[in-house]
Amino acid sequence: MNTRLKILNATKWTGNIKFITGMLIFLFGIKSDFSPVIGIGIGTIIGAVVFFLMGMFFIATEEMVENTSKGIEIPPVKPRNGLYLVKK
Repeated sequence: MNTRLKILNATKWTGNIKFITGMLIFLFGIKSDFSPVIGIGIGTIIGAVVFFLMGMFFIATEEMVENTSKGIEIPPVKPRNGLYLVKK
């Protein structure tokens, strides 16, 4: 649980810093009426959201892999000639 909490905190901090930076760039672009800066600000905001969601996805995936039962191992069918049987 400790590693997941560290990943979550790192994702939150980095996402928040990137989001705030994007908002400042976006607001500066609106204030100065400079359209390329507005696009960069919007892209930075969207990048922050994607970064946060990707971090959450990694945490959820790690949780699912850790808590999933592995099941029963089934040995492959081996005919007498030594080759594995391929079912189509």
